[in-house]
Amino acid sequence: MHRHDIRLTGFWQAPLPPDALYATLADVEAYPLWWPAFRSVRRTGERECEAVIRSALPYALAVRLTAVVEDPDRRVLEAALDGDLAGSVRWAVRPDRQRGCVASLTQYVTVRKAALRRWMPLARPLFRVNHALALRSGERALRAGAAPRR
Repeated sequence: MHRHDIRLTGFWQAPLPPDALYATLADVEAYPLWWPAFRSVRRTGERECEAVIRSALPYALAVRLTAVVEDPDRRVLEAALDGDLAGSVRWAVRPDRQRGCVASLTQYVTVRKAALRRWMPLARPLFRVNHALALRSGERALRAGAAPRR
């Protein structure tokens, strides 16, 4: 792994049917309506959008997401990232008898934003915490019913 690369993971437990959570995650344009870390999303093509993301740390990330896999049968979403981060993001949603469903997230990215690259080797733990906080804000909003129901 390169010094500017990072693997980020997380999961959500949601009291929703798996297909409903998959549909919510597939609707990236609606993220700013319910997920606080997503400041804006703008569609730029049929399978592409640009997003600005910011969590607890005082920086925003501008990324282009290009859908690579949209598989509602397997409930898997994958996108390529380009911009301040380059790499990939993957959501996989599965049923869970006790909780409704579980969504797992895996991101493999290279930090490209110059200001963050400078700090990456030392601040990696802070970046992980910032990512976890961004995920937690989305999960809380989802559980509170802020996400659009499909």
